[in-house]
Amino acid sequence: MPAQYIDGKAIAAQLREELKQEVQSIREKGYEPKLAVVLVGDDPASVVYARSKEKAAKNVGIAFELCHLPENSTETAVLALIDRLNRDDTVHGIMVELPLPKHIAKQKVMAAVDPLKDVDGMHPLNRGNLLADQPGLVPATPLSCIALLERSGVEISGKRTVLVGRGETVGKPLFFLLLKRNATVTVCHTRTKDLAAEVRRGEIIVVAAGKAGLVTKEMVAPGAVVIDAGINEGEDGKLVGDVRTAEVAEVAGLISPVPGGVGACTTVLIFANVIKGLKLQKGLA
Repeated sequence: MPAQYIDGKAIAAQLREELKQEVQSIREKGYEPKLAVVLVGDDPASVVYARSKEKAAKNVGIAFELCHLPENSTETAVLALIDRLNRDDTVHGIMVELPLPKHIAKQKVMAAVDPLKDVDGMHPLNRGNLLADQPGLVPATPLSCIALLERSGVEISGKRTVLVGRGETVGKPLFFLLLKRNATVTVCHTRTKDLAAEVRRGEIIVVAAGKAGLVTKEMVAPGAVVIDAGINEGEDGKLVGDVRTAEVAEVAGLISPVPGGVGACTTVLIFANVIKGLKLQKGLA
């Protein structure tokens, strides 16, 4: 029996409606939530992403400010902008569009963002809070993986969960989110011996390796739940995941597609982080 596909767009719509209600509740308390996006240069993809966030912000009732600096801006100028946004009480979330120009140190800029406004969840303090199970902001893509599982009725607690990928933005944060939910987690990576055998043990498999078509039908046990957090450009220019979706769907019990899976919820959860950050800043959490 073929797998059931997870409808990420439907789950995103649920999350969006819940977020709209939360935004309304925050406004009734006298606050106007606002996201500021920092864009340095004119990388075409980054410009598109920034503009799409402006549209999405309007859709959920969150104010939006695009801070666009020229490509030749100095690192000092970028850090000065971050400092201004950190001190601006009307800004509750800050997002830095990547990639930054090569002459600007990404880690230095990301670490300059106030942890309570860090909607990407990449600040060292937010990483530490996640490890220590303390309140903080968590990256949106790992949160999206969890949302797809939980809102599809998947029981995570006690399940043998195989995570393929140990990256900073998805793999590592997701490891701690899964542990918090009492999953038994195996982390696989480029040095893993016999990757297929490890993945086949998973009742839940989450793939975030950044390699198109890495996980095949032979690597998946019958009935397993497969979450594909990969985004790659396929040979025909279309988006594809890290999982060979069509063939894996022949054996899996539940599978998330690309597109229409993890990515569908990610933008909504970025805005959810704006609200969470506002609550932490104002002592409402």
